[in-house]
Amino acid sequence: MIDFLSVTWNVDPVIFKIGPLALRWYSLLFVAGFVLGYWLFERFYKREGVNTKLLEPLLYALLIGTIVGARLGHCLFYEPSYYLSSEHWVEIFKPWKGGLASHGGAIGVMLAVWWYVHRYGKQNHFDMLWVFDRLVIAVAFAGCFIRLGNLFNSEIYGDVTDLPWGFIFLRRGETLPKHPTQIYEALSYLLLGLYLLWNYNKRLDKRYRGWFFGVFFIGCFGMRFLIEFIKEPQVGFEENMVLDMGQWLSIPFIIAGILLLVYAYTKKIPARRTEPKKPVHQTPKKTR
Repeated sequence: MIDFLSVTWNVDPVIFKIGPLALRWYSLLFVAGFVLGYWLFERFYKREGVNTKLLEPLLYALLIGTIVGARLGHCLFYEPSYYLSSEHWVEIFKPWKGGLASHGGAIGVMLAVWWYVHRYGKQNHFDMLWVFDRLVIAVAFAGCFIRLGNLFNSEIYGDVTDLPWGFIFLRRGETLPKHPTQIYEALSYLLLGLYLLWNYNKRLDKRYRGWFFGVFFIGCFGMRFLIEFIKEPQVGFEENMVLDMGQWLSIPFIIAGILLLVYAYTKKIPARRTEPKKPVHQTPKKTR
């Protein structure tokens, strides 16, 4: 329902339910991000001559790394006293109850890629930066889907606003319009993903290795840092902080992005994957 001053948001987060099983919008959008990422990587691998059979172990590694990292990130960064207590530690293993942190997910993904490259990279002539330069394109779109999932869950929204697109989240008991920060972040990730994908399609041969990764870190976590200023605190201890936990966790990623760009323009390693040239064996000349 929309009026002149706000949007009344009361969407059911569950699409349908059969007995104890329920399909939620968040779960559907989360899976959609992986499906789109798989499709993009299939294009990347075919374009640069990588065996597409290597996509399956990458998908499994990223799926495990994302879920485990995001869950541990929420439990350890935001509510360690609760989840590490003797009464509630088992709750760590119940991510379906809510609580995933994007910063923890980023760490989990990096560890997953490290394993993948250690296992398959050398013999297929790619390194971690090569994988990350392509992975962040898919991650940007997946991040857009996940934030839309947060919108359907009526969670992670902002402070009170008098802007005409403020959302009243009825399912959270709100009576005043709040900033729909889920949409702000979703749009920023979408635009970032489109920009990176355009550069891959049109300017790959003009980019250096690490450029895509660096731009993603600066764009993604830079926008996250700014949007956090109008977000409601996610946990109680953030209420008296000048910068909240999300902002403090974003700063190292922004710095890493800057360092990656410096590395890219210093080393000038081509972003495109190339296989080493095979030595040409010459037939020795016969002597008379």
